[in-house]
Amino acid sequence: MLLSNLEIVPGRQIKTHLGLVQGSSVRTKHIGRDFMAGLKNIFGGELKGYTELLRESRDEALERMQAQAESVGANAVINIRFSTSSIAQGAAELFAYGTAVVLE
Repeated sequence: MLLSNLEIVPGRQIKTHLGLVQGSSVRTKHIGRDFMAGLKNIFGGELKGYTELLRESRDEALERMQAQAESVGANAVINIRFSTSSIAQGAAELFAYGTAVVLE
């Protein structure tokens, strides 16, 4: 499955548009990560626990979007975008969406 943030795929023709596909992951912060983040706010530096949390969420959202694309018969998802939002205190959603297509 080809995944791209471009609206077209250079050198390939779009045979069929299958519509919007999406995937999301809602994660909460771990108390240990919160504690370490508090220390980093004082001393400065990268919040590696949060970086890892966002990477895991992004990967999971992409996998779910790809599974939805496969279920409708797509061989590619183009124009992929990401969005984040706060769901509740300490919980955030990472949302991935794009256009499922069949490429020649």
